[in-house]
Amino acid sequence: MFKKILIANRGEIACRVIRTARAMGIATVAVYSDADAGALHVELADEAVHIGGSPAAESYLLADRIIAACQSTGAEAVHPGYGFLSERAAFVEALTAAGIAFIGPPAEAIAAMGDKIESKKRAKAAGVSVVPGFVGEIDDADHAATIAADIGYPVMMKASAGGGGKGMRLAWDEAQLREGYDGVKREALASFGDDRLFIEKLVEQPRHIEIQLIGDQQGNILYLNERDCSIQRRHQKVVEEAPSPFVTPEMRREMGEQAVALARNVGYFSAGTVEFIAGADRSFYFLEMNTRLQVEHPVTECITGLDLVELMIRVAAGEPLPLTQADVKLDGHAVETRVYAEDPYRGFLPSIGRLSRCRPPAEGMQGGALVRVDTGVREGAEISMFYDPMIAKLITHAPTRAEAIAAQAAALDRYLIRGISHNIDFLASIMGHARFQAGEAVTTGFIAEEYPDGFHGAPLDAGTRDALIATAAVVQVIRADRAQEIDGQLGGHTQGLFGADWVVQPGDELVPVTVKGDESGFGIALEGRTLGVSTDWQLGQPLFEADIAGTQRGIAVAEAGSFLRLTTRGATHMLRVLTPRAAELARHMIAKVPPDMSKFLLCPMPGLVVSVAVAAGDKVEAGQVLATVEAMKMENILRAEKAGVVAKLCAKAGDSLAVDAVIMEFEG
Repeated sequence: MFKKILIANRGEIACRVIRTARAMGIATVAVYSDADAGALHVELADEAVHIGGSPAAESYLLADRIIAACQSTGAEAVHPGYGFLSERAAFVEALTAAGIAFIGPPAEAIAAMGDKIESKKRAKAAGVSVVPGFVGEIDDADHAATIAADIGYPVMMKASAGGGGKGMRLAWDEAQLREGYDGVKREALASFGDDRLFIEKLVEQPRHIEIQLIGDQQGNILYLNERDCSIQRRHQKVVEEAPSPFVTPEMRREMGEQAVALARNVGYFSAGTVEFIAGADRSFYFLEMNTRLQVEHPVTECITGLDLVELMIRVAAGEPLPLTQADVKLDGHAVETRVYAEDPYRGFLPSIGRLSRCRPPAEGMQGGALVRVDTGVREGAEISMFYDPMIAKLITHAPTRAEAIAAQAAALDRYLIRGISHNIDFLASIMGHARFQAGEAVTTGFIAEEYPDGFHGAPLDAGTRDALIATAAVVQVIRADRAQEIDGQLGGHTQGLFGADWVVQPGDELVPVTVKGDESGFGIALEGRTLGVSTDWQLGQPLFEADIAGTQRGIAVAEAGSFLRLTTRGATHMLRVLTPRAAELARHMIAKVPPDMSKFLLCPMPGLVVSVAVAAGDKVEAGQVLATVEAMKMENILRAEKAGVVAKLCAKAGDSLAVDAVIMEFEG
């Protein structure tokens, strides 16, 4: 067994590998860029080596510096994590030449499966079901249009070297194909250094199902059940679960056996994943094989009881697998959500900055379910513009799917992040969505279909409304009682001045409440009902945990001027608590009207202007492309919301803009 390994990665996955290596008694070496000098994975590792500048191209993508770090520290093997060099056959060959083991598959398998065009040919040869499409290189947009017409629309354009949702574009007709062709090639080149594309038929009402594989160097290959990764946005996975509520035992066996057959065809060992697209009739087709550890591997670990990182390390050291296919368990249900630094209320635009507060939910067994948090950041860390904006993966495991979803929702309510925008409200909204909870009807179109106009917060149900009112009232009473205990009050301000009667204002409502407290908690009388509230919350705590009317709730609390910002169950709500007299006067206050910004095209995120498609004086129509902005290696096309005339341009191609910077102004 290895005595020391180097992790050629950063963030969450680097911390994940370090955790298992430490449990195995193996020393670890971290590598880091300028931007990651104070990162968590650097602190957790036994040693750390600086390898270059902040951009990945100047650090994590430089194989020679990784090898030099191994040689200087005596690391015997490299775990690549996912992304960066994890699927570069040339990197594996360079390690082998330097006498360093690669904790992953052989270079030949990576080369065969890393090229999406070649992988489809190999899959077909192995007897794996393949989506109808064009397997070969595409010359130009005209060639692409001819291919798409032969296949039949809708079609999907994909980067041959792609992955992670980058370099993909859907086209419903020839106009969309031609419009998106150049953009997909640019994204592919920027993300993977390879702008080759392929085109395949889009399977309608699809589900994304993937089979986890593990193989050893003795020729044993097992499939470890499936994961359902159908909840996606822009082809980027958002929620994953195992097993799939859609897959039958027979379908699981067939998919597993096809995945194993493909792995054998390419001489595969180590961990890998074969991804399939499944239709409504439970037909399924090969998409691609990822020759590395997947982001969503924890849900498989939960239902099988296996540590995939440990198995990868042992296989790389030459050990045989310690189990057979018959030994693979399927225990309960697991759900994973990806917590990202992005703003779902503004079209999921990336968010960068410092995590002024980052408090994940408690790990371990919580109310009959296991809660696990895989993260690579901590409070005070900075989310950089240079890398993927993942904050953490939140995993819950319970005996049933319904219990795992309920545990996930409760854990999301208790995940506190401040300083940047994040997608926790959106994830919690999905957990509470009836269609997701039903399971059967979830397809890769779920987010587009259920949030067609974007995300504006989960709908407020009656129970949550009552809980918010009760929380606001209790917080205000505790705050008022504390204020009256402070010495030096002005004359006439005596204990009990405010009394028990208040008016809570959620939105446009004014709800009179009466609050009575005793040793057992609080009673909140409202609208002819009384809600019992039991809590040990104290002033200054960011999370209000309480039993409210018999339901355990976690509600994030923050002050916003005279309002309380309360966040729970997929939405943030602004409430304030007034005395009856103040509430009476508040009815006469004139609402502040926000300024009209419709004359301007604003940059929706920090990013680089790739192109500006119009000039001053041009007439534009609704939906017309105005500019393209790149952020996190993804191109974002900005379109006109309505017809108008461009008055002046305020930015040009090559400019780096801050969020809300003006790109152009329209005539008023």
